[in-house]
Amino acid sequence: MLNIPFEEYENLIRSQSHYTRLGKVSQVIGLIIRVEGLKVFVGEVCEIIVDSSKEPVLAEVVGFQDDSVLLMPLGELQGIGPGCLVRPTGHSLKIKISDDLLGNTLDGLGNPIDKPVKGEGKLYDIHRAPPNPFKRRKIEKIMSTGVKAIDGILTCGEGQRIGIFAGSGVGKSTLLGMIARYCEADVIVIGLIGERGREVLEFIEGDLGPEGYKKSVVVCATSDQPPLVRLKGAYVATAIAEYFRDQGKKVVLMMDSVTRFAMAQREIGLATGEPPTTRGYTPSVFAQLPRLLERSGMSDKGSITAFYTVLVEGDDMNEPIADAVRGILDGHIVLSRKIAAENHYPAIDIQNSVSRIMKEIVDEEHYLLAGQLKENLAIYENSKDLIDVGAYKAGSNPLLDKAVKLNGPIRQFLRQGIDERFSQEETLKLLKAIFKS
Repeated sequence: MLNIPFEEYENLIRSQSHYTRLGKVSQVIGLIIRVEGLKVFVGEVCEIIVDSSKEPVLAEVVGFQDDSVLLMPLGELQGIGPGCLVRPTGHSLKIKISDDLLGNTLDGLGNPIDKPVKGEGKLYDIHRAPPNPFKRRKIEKIMSTGVKAIDGILTCGEGQRIGIFAGSGVGKSTLLGMIARYCEADVIVIGLIGERGREVLEFIEGDLGPEGYKKSVVVCATSDQPPLVRLKGAYVATAIAEYFRDQGKKVVLMMDSVTRFAMAQREIGLATGEPPTTRGYTPSVFAQLPRLLERSGMSDKGSITAFYTVLVEGDDMNEPIADAVRGILDGHIVLSRKIAAENHYPAIDIQNSVSRIMKEIVDEEHYLLAGQLKENLAIYENSKDLIDVGAYKAGSNPLLDKAVKLNGPIRQFLRQGIDERFSQEETLKLLKAIFKS
């Protein structure tokens, strides 16, 4: 007699689901799709079947209300109406990542938009935990950006996270492009979040160039995309950077901008019924910021040196998003509209910018020279009005006399054309030359 394990087969049959439970759209208000009859979890991706002849619209579970599930679209709402069937996928958003992504541009959901990607990729969840604090390696090496003002006075380390703060039209994207073109990195991942569509090709062709694009992955979620797609674009760019970091590579992640990411989260929060708190931003915005920003930096395998731009409202450097981001990152570079108005580019406000890692990665001579430059700038700025009206008499203050003498060479050092590149050695040599004159 055959020994057939009927009990094992029965348990196997009982443990498997042999049907798919579908939901139905009951209401669409603004960005929220209310669905009845689904059993899902927050973050799960669902397919809304609009028409049998069309591709289903992807949507993500963002909340629950009574017995209803609240979805937000990852595509266009057009065509969705009461009675549309909704099919759960059983998983959150995942993307395929491989080395073949280099030299490609992706949308906010990780799909190629300029050309097909060859080869099969590894499925990655876009929401991942930051590296274990006890496994993060110490930042010890300098990351040269090719920009004198940064490398000389605000030196960045490999694995550091820096914010670039500025109002609109002061040169954030241009500075980011210079760093992308001149930095020493194995892989560059660029997230263009909520920016203008025309800037995408301009950034790739003008700022990156053919050589830079070969070692780059661009993730683009323009301002016309749904807020959830803009939000996911930031996480997709971070997940791609993490993939290359896990291979032990030196990665540079650039995100333009964190403010648009926060605005997208605000739209989602308000749509799901969150109360507006600080300047209209919902509490979830301030919860999401550290979850995104803490994922970059050093790990036990490789490094992600991250540059995040922050668009400050009304040039107010203490507005809520700027203040929250500044508290999370390892340094900030402030761009000044006043300096830009003097045709001084990059318009970096050296006095209000800081690299928290600089002292640990540069030698003592370099650190002292950078400090002297800042001191002389401050002395000159404090007496600038007296000097301009001719009320200051040379010789009455030796410190001010020195600051006046060095002001020209210092301003020249801090200026740089977009096509100029300086190595770390050249920058240090020019910095020393200021005080030898």
